[in-house]
Amino acid sequence: MNLDRILEIVDRQLKDSQHRPLTSIEVIMLGGVWQYRTYNQIALEAGYSPGYLTSVVAPELYQRLSEVIGQRVSKKNCRVLLESYATAQTAAETNPFQADLVLPELTGNAANETPEILPCYPSGSIPINSPFYLERSSLEEQVYQEIKKPGALIRIKAPREMGKTSLLLRILDHGNRLGYHTVSLNLEQVEQGILSNLNQFLRWLCANIAQQLQRKPMLDEYWDEDLGSKISCTLYFQDYLLDLIDTPLILALDEVSQIFEHPQVAKDFLPLLRSWYEEGKRLPIWQKLRLVVVHSTEIYVPLELNQSPFNVGLPVQLNNFSQDEVQQLAQRYGLDWIGPEDAKQLMVMLGGHPALVNLTLYHLSRKDITLSQLLASAPTATGIYANHLQRHWATLAKQPELAQALDTVLKATEPVPLDPILTHKLSSMGLIKLSGAQAIASCELYRQYFMKKGEQQFMYTASFL
Repeated sequence: MNLDRILEIVDRQLKDSQHRPLTSIEVIMLGGVWQYRTYNQIALEAGYSPGYLTSVVAPELYQRLSEVIGQRVSKKNCRVLLESYATAQTAAETNPFQADLVLPELTGNAANETPEILPCYPSGSIPINSPFYLERSSLEEQVYQEIKKPGALIRIKAPREMGKTSLLLRILDHGNRLGYHTVSLNLEQVEQGILSNLNQFLRWLCANIAQQLQRKPMLDEYWDEDLGSKISCTLYFQDYLLDLIDTPLILALDEVSQIFEHPQVAKDFLPLLRSWYEEGKRLPIWQKLRLVVVHSTEIYVPLELNQSPFNVGLPVQLNNFSQDEVQQLAQRYGLDWIGPEDAKQLMVMLGGHPALVNLTLYHLSRKDITLSQLLASAPTATGIYANHLQRHWATLAKQPELAQALDTVLKATEPVPLDPILTHKLSSMGLIKLSGAQAIASCELYRQYFMKKGEQQFMYTASFL
Protein backbone atom coordinates (compact mmCIF):
# COMPACT_ATOMS: atom_id res chain seq x y z
CA MET A 1 0.00 0.00 0.00
CA ASN A 2 1.42 3.39 -0.96
CA LEU A 3 1.99 6.29 1.39
CA ASP A 4 -0.73 8.51 -0.08
CA ARG A 5 -3.40 5.90 0.64
CA ILE A 6 -2.08 5.35 4.17
CA LEU A 7 -2.06 9.09 4.88
CA GLU A 8 -5.64 9.32 3.63
CA ILE A 9 -6.75 6.57 6.04
CA VAL A 10 -4.83 7.98 9.01
CA ASP A 11 -6.01 11.52 8.31
CA ARG A 12 -9.64 10.37 8.29
CA GLN A 13 -9.25 8.54 11.59
CA LEU A 14 -7.57 11.55 13.22
CA LYS A 15 -10.44 13.77 12.09
CA ASP A 16 -12.99 11.34 13.50
CA SER A 17 -11.31 10.62 16.83
CA GLN A 18 -9.42 13.83 17.59
CA HIS A 19 -11.30 16.31 15.39
CA ARG A 20 -7.99 17.45 13.93
CA PRO A 21 -6.45 16.29 10.63
CA LEU A 22 -2.76 15.88 9.90
CA THR A 23 -0.97 19.22 9.66
CA SER A 24 1.29 20.03 6.73
CA ILE A 25 4.44 19.58 8.83
CA GLU A 26 3.14 16.22 10.13
CA VAL A 27 2.61 15.06 6.52
CA ILE A 28 6.18 16.14 5.70
CA MET A 29 7.46 14.31 8.78
CA LEU A 30 5.65 11.07 7.87
CA GLY A 31 6.94 11.29 4.30
CA GLY A 32 10.50 11.55 5.60
CA VAL A 33 10.07 8.75 8.12
CA TRP A 34 8.53 6.60 5.36
CA GLN A 35 11.75 7.02 3.37
CA TYR A 36 13.88 6.26 6.45
CA ARG A 37 15.36 9.75 6.51
CA THR A 38 16.90 11.30 9.62
CA TYR A 39 15.30 14.28 11.35
CA ASN A 40 18.19 16.44 10.12
CA GLN A 41 17.56 15.38 6.52
CA ILE A 42 13.82 16.02 6.84
CA ALA A 43 14.43 19.43 8.41
CA LEU A 44 16.98 20.45 5.78
CA GLU A 45 14.71 19.52 2.86
CA ALA A 46 11.60 21.09 4.41
CA GLY A 47 13.30 24.23 5.73
CA TYR A 48 12.62 23.59 9.41
CA SER A 49 14.87 23.51 12.45
CA PRO A 50 15.93 19.94 13.41
CA GLY A 51 15.30 20.83 17.05
CA TYR A 52 11.73 21.86 16.27
CA LEU A 53 11.00 18.55 14.52
CA THR A 54 12.66 16.51 17.26
CA SER A 55 11.27 18.21 20.36
CA VAL A 56 7.91 19.54 19.18
CA VAL A 57 6.53 17.91 16.01
CA ALA A 58 7.71 14.31 16.49
CA PRO A 59 6.50 13.74 20.10
CA GLU A 60 3.03 15.09 19.35
CA LEU A 61 2.73 13.20 16.04
CA TYR A 62 3.72 9.86 17.56
CA GLN A 63 1.37 10.45 20.49
CA ARG A 64 -1.54 11.14 18.12
CA LEU A 65 -0.77 8.06 16.05
CA SER A 66 -0.42 5.91 19.19
CA GLU A 67 -3.89 6.92 20.33
CA VAL A 68 -5.43 6.07 16.95
CA ILE A 69 -3.53 2.84 16.29
CA GLY A 70 -3.63 1.55 19.86
CA GLN A 71 0.06 0.74 20.04
CA ARG A 72 3.08 2.82 20.97
CA VAL A 73 4.42 4.48 17.81
CA SER A 74 8.06 5.54 17.48
CA LYS A 75 10.25 6.57 14.56
CA LYS A 76 11.64 3.06 14.16
CA ASN A 77 8.31 1.24 14.05
CA CYS A 78 6.19 3.98 12.46
CA ARG A 79 6.19 2.62 8.91
CA VAL A 80 5.48 -0.96 9.96
CA LEU A 81 2.57 0.05 12.21
CA LEU A 82 1.07 2.43 9.65
CA GLU A 83 1.11 -0.23 6.94
CA SER A 84 -0.47 -2.80 9.27
CA TYR A 85 -3.08 -0.33 10.51
CA ALA A 86 -4.04 0.83 7.01
CA THR A 87 -4.32 -2.77 5.83
CA ALA A 88 -6.59 -3.62 8.75
CA GLN A 89 -8.77 -0.56 8.13
CA THR A 90 -9.08 -1.34 4.42
CA ALA A 91 -10.03 -4.93 5.18
CA ALA A 92 -12.67 -3.75 7.64
CA GLU A 93 -14.15 -1.40 5.02
CA THR A 94 -14.35 -4.07 2.34
CA ASN A 95 -15.50 -6.82 4.71
CA PRO A 96 -17.54 -5.60 7.70
CA PHE A 97 -17.17 -8.97 9.38
CA GLN A 98 -13.49 -8.21 9.83
CA ALA A 99 -14.13 -4.96 11.65
CA ASP A 100 -12.47 -6.34 14.77
CA LEU A 101 -9.31 -7.29 12.89
CA VAL A 102 -6.32 -6.62 15.15
CA LEU A 103 -2.86 -5.52 14.18
CA PRO A 104 -0.37 -8.36 13.74
CA GLU A 105 2.17 -8.85 16.48
CA LEU A 106 5.51 -7.31 15.58
CA THR A 107 8.76 -9.21 15.92
CA GLY A 108 12.41 -8.33 15.99
CA ASN A 109 13.46 -4.69 16.35
CA ALA A 110 9.95 -3.41 15.69
CA ALA A 111 8.59 -5.45 18.58
CA ASN A 112 11.23 -4.03 20.90
CA GLU A 113 10.08 -0.54 20.02
CA THR A 114 6.41 -1.25 20.75
CA PRO A 115 5.30 -1.54 24.37
CA GLU A 116 1.85 -3.02 24.75
CA ILE A 117 -0.01 -0.01 26.07
CA LEU A 118 0.35 3.44 27.51
CA PRO A 119 1.45 4.73 29.98
CA CYS A 120 5.08 4.74 28.99
CA TYR A 121 7.91 5.35 31.43
CA PRO A 122 7.72 9.02 32.51
CA SER A 123 10.86 10.83 31.44
CA GLY A 124 11.31 14.44 30.38
CA SER A 125 8.52 16.60 29.02
CA ILE A 126 5.02 15.18 28.53
CA PRO A 127 3.99 14.97 24.84
CA ILE A 128 1.16 17.06 23.46
CA ASN A 129 -2.26 15.39 23.86
CA SER A 130 -0.95 12.94 26.47
CA PRO A 131 -3.67 11.94 28.96
CA PHE A 132 -1.03 12.13 31.69
CA TYR A 133 -0.57 15.88 31.43
CA LEU A 134 -2.47 17.42 34.30
CA GLU A 135 -3.79 20.87 33.53
CA ARG A 136 -3.53 23.20 36.51
CA SER A 137 -7.03 24.73 36.78
CA SER A 138 -7.21 27.81 34.55
CA LEU A 139 -3.45 28.32 34.21
CA GLU A 140 -3.12 27.13 30.62
CA GLU A 141 -6.10 29.17 29.45
CA GLN A 142 -4.70 32.28 31.11
CA VAL A 143 -1.37 31.78 29.34
CA TYR A 144 -3.06 31.13 25.98
CA GLN A 145 -4.99 34.38 26.29
CA GLU A 146 -1.90 36.33 27.35
CA ILE A 147 0.18 35.18 24.37
CA LYS A 148 -2.37 36.81 22.03
CA LYS A 149 -1.69 40.25 23.51
CA PRO A 150 0.62 42.57 21.52
CA GLY A 151 4.12 42.67 23.02
CA ALA A 152 3.28 40.07 25.68
CA LEU A 153 5.86 38.78 28.16
CA ILE A 154 5.24 35.56 30.12
CA ARG A 155 7.57 34.46 32.92
CA ILE A 156 7.43 30.79 33.93
CA LYS A 157 9.31 29.95 37.12
CA ALA A 158 9.73 26.60 38.88
CA PRO A 159 12.50 24.20 39.96
CA ARG A 160 13.62 21.47 37.57
CA GLU A 161 11.23 18.62 36.73
CA MET A 162 8.16 20.63 37.69
CA GLY A 163 6.60 20.70 34.21
CA LYS A 164 7.98 23.95 32.76
CA THR A 165 8.98 22.43 29.42
CA SER A 166 5.70 20.51 29.15
CA LEU A 167 3.80 23.78 29.57
CA LEU A 168 6.14 25.49 27.10
CA LEU A 169 5.43 22.81 24.47
CA ARG A 170 1.73 23.57 24.81
CA ILE A 171 2.27 27.32 24.49
CA LEU A 172 4.26 26.79 21.29
CA ASP A 173 1.64 24.38 19.97
CA HIS A 174 -1.09 26.91 20.71
CA GLY A 175 0.93 29.57 18.91
CA ASN A 176 1.29 27.32 15.87
CA ARG A 177 -2.46 26.80 15.83
CA LEU A 178 -2.93 30.57 15.84
CA GLY A 179 -0.65 30.83 12.82
CA TYR A 180 2.17 32.51 14.76
CA HIS A 181 5.86 31.98 14.15
CA THR A 182 7.43 30.08 17.05
CA VAL A 183 11.07 29.83 18.09
CA SER A 184 12.27 27.89 21.13
CA LEU A 185 15.84 28.12 22.45
CA ASN A 186 17.24 26.25 25.45
CA LEU A 187 20.16 28.06 27.07
CA GLU A 188 21.45 24.78 28.49
CA GLN A 189 22.52 23.97 24.94
CA VAL A 190 24.76 27.03 24.67
CA GLU A 191 28.49 26.50 25.09
CA GLN A 192 29.92 28.16 28.19
CA GLY A 193 32.39 30.12 26.11
CA ILE A 194 29.50 31.71 24.22
CA LEU A 195 27.40 32.30 27.35
CA SER A 196 30.25 34.14 29.02
CA ASN A 197 30.70 36.63 26.15
CA LEU A 198 27.85 39.08 25.49
CA ASN A 199 28.72 39.74 21.84
CA GLN A 200 29.04 36.04 20.99
CA PHE A 201 25.88 35.18 22.90
CA LEU A 202 23.77 37.81 21.12
CA ARG A 203 25.09 36.67 17.74
CA TRP A 204 24.25 33.06 18.72
CA LEU A 205 20.76 34.19 19.68
CA CYS A 206 20.15 36.03 16.41
CA ALA A 207 21.61 33.27 14.23
CA ASN A 208 19.48 30.57 15.86
CA ILE A 209 16.28 32.57 15.62
CA ALA A 210 16.95 33.31 11.96
CA GLN A 211 17.53 29.61 11.29
CA GLN A 212 14.25 28.58 12.91
CA LEU A 213 12.46 31.28 10.91
CA GLN A 214 14.11 29.89 7.77
CA ARG A 215 16.04 33.11 7.13
CA LYS A 216 19.67 33.64 6.22
CA PRO A 217 21.60 34.82 9.30
CA MET A 218 22.81 38.11 7.71
CA LEU A 219 24.59 39.00 10.97
CA ASP A 220 27.47 40.97 9.53
CA GLU A 221 25.08 43.22 7.62
CA TYR A 222 23.56 44.44 10.89
CA TRP A 223 26.41 44.14 13.40
CA ASP A 224 28.27 47.38 14.05
CA GLU A 225 31.15 47.52 16.55
CA ASP A 226 30.69 51.26 16.99
CA LEU A 227 27.05 50.84 17.99
CA GLY A 228 27.77 47.88 20.25
CA SER A 229 26.29 44.38 20.37
CA LYS A 230 23.08 45.32 22.24
CA ILE A 231 22.06 47.98 19.71
CA SER A 232 23.16 45.76 16.83
CA CYS A 233 21.05 42.90 18.16
CA THR A 234 18.04 45.19 18.65
CA LEU A 235 18.29 46.58 15.11
CA TYR A 236 18.65 43.03 13.77
CA PHE A 237 15.41 42.08 15.48
CA GLN A 238 13.54 45.19 14.45
CA ASP A 239 14.74 45.75 10.88
CA TYR A 240 15.34 42.16 9.81
CA LEU A 241 13.50 39.50 11.82
CA LEU A 242 10.32 41.34 12.83
CA ASP A 243 10.05 43.43 9.68
CA LEU A 244 9.98 40.35 7.44
CA ILE A 245 7.13 38.52 9.20
CA ASP A 246 3.44 39.33 8.98
CA THR A 247 2.27 37.39 12.03
CA PRO A 248 3.47 37.50 15.69
CA LEU A 249 6.64 35.74 16.77
CA ILE A 250 6.70 33.73 20.00
CA LEU A 251 10.28 33.62 21.26
CA ALA A 252 10.61 31.06 24.07
CA LEU A 253 13.82 31.12 26.09
CA ASP A 254 14.10 28.01 28.25
CA GLU A 255 16.51 27.55 31.19
CA VAL A 256 17.31 31.27 31.38
CA SER A 257 18.79 30.51 34.82
CA GLN A 258 21.93 29.47 32.91
CA ILE A 259 22.64 33.12 32.22
CA PHE A 260 22.59 33.86 35.97
CA GLU A 261 25.90 31.96 36.22
CA HIS A 262 27.49 34.73 34.12
CA PRO A 263 26.57 37.93 36.02
CA GLN A 264 28.30 40.36 33.66
CA VAL A 265 26.44 39.00 30.65
CA ALA A 266 23.19 38.77 32.63
CA LYS A 267 23.44 42.44 33.63
CA ASP A 268 23.38 43.39 29.92
CA PHE A 269 21.15 40.70 28.42
CA LEU A 270 18.27 40.74 30.90
CA PRO A 271 17.75 44.53 30.65
CA LEU A 272 17.85 44.07 26.86
CA LEU A 273 14.82 41.75 27.10
CA ARG A 274 13.09 44.34 29.27
CA SER A 275 13.83 47.07 26.71
CA TRP A 276 12.22 45.01 23.90
CA TYR A 277 9.13 44.58 26.07
CA GLU A 278 8.99 48.34 26.69
CA GLU A 279 9.45 49.07 22.98
CA GLY A 280 6.25 47.13 22.35
CA LYS A 281 4.33 49.82 24.22
CA ARG A 282 5.22 52.49 21.68
CA LEU A 283 6.28 50.83 18.41
CA PRO A 284 3.84 48.52 16.56
CA ILE A 285 6.65 46.45 15.06
CA TRP A 286 7.77 45.32 18.54
CA GLN A 287 4.23 44.27 19.37
CA LYS A 288 4.80 41.31 17.06
CA LEU A 289 7.27 39.89 19.61
CA ARG A 290 5.80 37.69 22.35
CA LEU A 291 8.44 36.66 24.90
CA VAL A 292 8.24 33.53 27.06
CA VAL A 293 11.03 33.39 29.64
CA VAL A 294 11.46 30.13 31.57
CA HIS A 295 13.75 29.90 34.60
CA SER A 296 14.30 27.66 37.61
CA THR A 297 14.68 30.11 40.45
CA GLU A 298 14.60 33.72 41.50
CA ILE A 299 17.31 35.81 39.87
CA TYR A 300 20.16 36.68 42.23
CA VAL A 301 22.00 39.00 39.81
CA PRO A 302 21.37 42.58 41.04
CA LEU A 303 19.42 44.72 38.54
CA GLU A 304 17.67 48.05 38.70
CA LEU A 305 13.90 47.63 39.05
CA ASN A 306 13.27 49.39 35.74
CA GLN A 307 15.77 47.12 33.95
CA SER A 308 14.57 43.70 35.08
CA PRO A 309 12.28 41.55 32.92
CA PHE A 310 11.30 39.66 36.06
CA ASN A 311 8.91 42.24 37.47
CA VAL A 312 6.83 42.87 34.33
CA GLY A 313 4.52 40.74 32.21
CA LEU A 314 2.52 37.73 33.38
CA PRO A 315 4.19 35.69 36.16
CA VAL A 316 3.50 31.94 36.08
CA GLN A 317 4.57 29.95 39.12
CA LEU A 318 4.44 26.16 38.75
CA ASN A 319 3.93 24.58 42.14
CA ASN A 320 3.85 21.02 43.42
CA PHE A 321 0.69 19.01 42.90
CA SER A 322 -1.95 19.29 45.58
CA GLN A 323 -3.41 16.18 47.19
CA ASP A 324 -6.52 16.45 44.99
CA GLU A 325 -4.35 16.72 41.88
CA VAL A 326 -2.42 13.61 42.91
CA GLN A 327 -5.72 11.73 43.16
CA GLN A 328 -6.86 13.08 39.76
CA LEU A 329 -3.64 11.92 38.13
CA ALA A 330 -3.90 8.55 39.85
CA GLN A 331 -7.28 8.01 38.20
CA ARG A 332 -5.74 8.69 34.79
CA TYR A 333 -3.27 5.92 35.53
CA GLY A 334 -6.21 3.66 36.33
CA LEU A 335 -5.58 3.71 40.08
CA ASP A 336 -9.09 4.33 41.34
CA TRP A 337 -8.18 2.69 44.64
CA ILE A 338 -5.89 5.56 45.68
CA GLY A 339 -7.97 7.50 48.17
CA PRO A 340 -7.33 10.54 50.36
CA GLU A 341 -5.28 8.61 52.93
CA ASP A 342 -3.01 7.08 50.25
CA ALA A 343 -2.59 10.45 48.54
CA LYS A 344 -1.77 12.02 51.92
CA GLN A 345 1.05 9.51 52.47
CA LEU A 346 2.46 10.33 49.02
CA MET A 347 2.23 14.04 49.75
CA VAL A 348 4.26 13.66 52.96
CA MET A 349 6.97 11.64 51.22
CA LEU A 350 7.13 13.49 47.89
CA GLY A 351 5.66 16.89 48.63
CA GLY A 352 3.62 16.67 45.44
CA HIS A 353 6.75 16.82 43.23
CA PRO A 354 5.28 16.34 39.69
CA ALA A 355 8.04 14.17 38.23
CA LEU A 356 8.25 11.93 41.31
CA VAL A 357 4.46 11.63 41.54
CA ASN A 358 4.27 10.54 37.89
CA LEU A 359 7.05 8.02 38.43
CA THR A 360 5.23 6.67 41.50
CA LEU A 361 1.89 6.27 39.74
CA TYR A 362 3.56 4.64 36.74
CA HIS A 363 5.06 1.91 38.92
CA LEU A 364 1.86 1.44 40.91
CA SER A 365 -0.14 1.13 37.67
CA ARG A 366 2.18 -1.65 36.53
CA LYS A 367 1.50 -3.48 39.82
CA ASP A 368 5.18 -4.31 40.24
CA ILE A 369 5.24 -2.74 43.71
CA THR A 370 2.70 -1.92 46.41
CA LEU A 371 2.28 1.51 47.99
CA SER A 372 3.59 0.31 51.35
CA GLN A 373 6.64 -1.29 49.72
CA LEU A 374 7.27 1.84 47.70
CA LEU A 375 7.15 4.15 50.72
CA ALA A 376 9.37 1.84 52.79
CA SER A 377 12.10 1.70 50.12
CA ALA A 378 11.71 5.31 48.92
CA PRO A 379 14.84 6.87 50.53
CA THR A 380 17.09 3.86 49.80
CA ALA A 381 19.38 2.77 46.98
CA THR A 382 16.87 0.08 46.00
CA GLY A 383 13.85 2.39 45.77
CA ILE A 384 12.29 3.63 42.53
CA TYR A 385 13.71 7.13 43.16
CA ALA A 386 17.32 5.91 43.43
CA ASN A 387 18.51 7.38 40.12
CA HIS A 388 16.87 10.73 40.85
CA LEU A 389 18.44 10.89 44.32
CA GLN A 390 21.86 9.70 43.19
CA ARG A 391 22.01 12.40 40.49
CA HIS A 392 21.43 15.05 43.13
CA TRP A 393 23.96 13.47 45.48
CA ALA A 394 26.61 13.46 42.73
CA THR A 395 26.07 17.19 42.27
CA LEU A 396 26.28 17.84 46.01
CA ALA A 397 29.43 15.73 46.35
CA LYS A 398 31.20 18.01 43.85
CA GLN A 399 30.17 21.15 45.73
CA PRO A 400 30.80 20.72 49.49
CA GLU A 401 29.47 24.19 50.33
CA LEU A 402 26.19 23.25 48.65
CA ALA A 403 26.01 19.96 50.57
CA GLN A 404 26.73 21.80 53.83
CA ALA A 405 23.99 24.34 53.16
CA LEU A 406 21.47 21.57 52.46
CA ASP A 407 22.53 19.72 55.61
CA THR A 408 21.85 22.88 57.61
CA VAL A 409 18.35 23.11 56.16
CA LEU A 410 17.57 19.41 56.72
CA LYS A 411 18.61 19.47 60.37
CA ALA A 412 16.72 22.67 61.18
CA THR A 413 13.28 22.57 62.78
CA GLU A 414 12.25 25.86 61.18
CA PRO A 415 13.13 27.84 58.00
CA VAL A 416 16.74 29.07 57.84
CA PRO A 417 18.43 31.85 55.82
CA LEU A 418 21.11 30.88 53.27
CA ASP A 419 23.54 32.66 51.00
CA PRO A 420 21.55 33.87 47.93
CA ILE A 421 23.67 31.92 45.42
CA LEU A 422 23.42 28.70 47.43
CA THR A 423 19.69 29.27 47.77
CA HIS A 424 19.46 29.72 44.00
CA LYS A 425 21.31 26.47 43.28
CA LEU A 426 19.46 24.32 45.83
CA SER A 427 16.12 25.77 44.78
CA SER A 428 16.83 25.15 41.09
CA MET A 429 17.55 21.51 41.98
CA GLY A 430 14.22 21.38 43.80
CA LEU A 431 15.85 20.27 47.06
CA ILE A 432 14.54 23.21 49.05
CA LYS A 433 11.55 25.49 48.89
CA LEU A 434 11.36 29.03 50.16
CA SER A 435 9.30 30.41 52.98
CA GLY A 436 9.76 34.09 52.37
CA ALA A 437 13.52 34.50 52.04
CA GLN A 438 14.29 31.40 54.12
CA ALA A 439 14.71 27.76 53.14
CA ILE A 440 13.01 24.54 54.21
CA ALA A 441 13.31 20.97 52.88
CA SER A 442 11.13 20.23 49.86
CA CYS A 443 9.89 16.86 51.09
CA GLU A 444 10.47 14.00 53.50
CA LEU A 445 12.16 11.90 50.77
CA TYR A 446 15.02 14.38 50.51
CA ARG A 447 15.26 14.81 54.26
CA GLN A 448 15.61 11.06 54.94
CA TYR A 449 17.92 10.27 52.03
CA PHE A 450 20.39 13.14 52.29
CA MET A 451 20.62 13.09 56.09
CA LYS A 452 21.49 9.40 55.89
CA LYS A 453 24.04 10.05 53.12
CA GLY A 454 25.54 12.82 55.23
CA GLU A 455 25.88 10.51 58.21
CA GLN A 456 27.53 7.85 56.04
CA GLN A 457 29.94 10.42 54.66
CA PHE A 458 30.82 11.61 58.17
CA MET A 459 31.44 8.02 59.38
CA TYR A 460 33.60 7.31 56.31
CA THR A 461 35.69 10.45 56.89
CA ALA A 462 36.00 9.80 60.64
CA SER A 463 37.39 6.31 60.00
CA PHE A 464 40.50 7.86 58.45
CA LEU A 465 41.11 10.32 61.31
